[in-house]
Amino acid sequence: MMRFTKFYAPSLKEAPKDASLPSHIFLTRAGFVEQIGSGLYNFLPLGKRVLDKIKNIVKEEMDKAGAQEVNLSFITPASLWQESGRYNVFGKELLRFKDR
Repeated sequence: MMRFTKFYAPSLKEAPKDASLPSHIFLTRAGFVEQIGSGLYNFLPLGKRVLDKIKNIVKEEMDKAGAQEVNLSFITPASLWQESGRYNVFGKELLRFKDR
């Protein structure tokens, strides 16, 4: 276990200017997450530890229920996005590849 004094957890004295929700203000000021873009966040070490604990709790409960785990692809064919009408809605946030 790492000592807290060695733990990377940058805190902010001021709330981010665009933060309106108390949870957003708390998580950024306390060093759990950092915002890197509109709706885009990085989990910092403290936030990742919390996320890992939540994942473990959910996994334990799902295992007890006899559920199975899957991993889905990060890349989805454009045709599925077009079919759902969401292809043009996401703009720059949707990663797109050009077929050579």
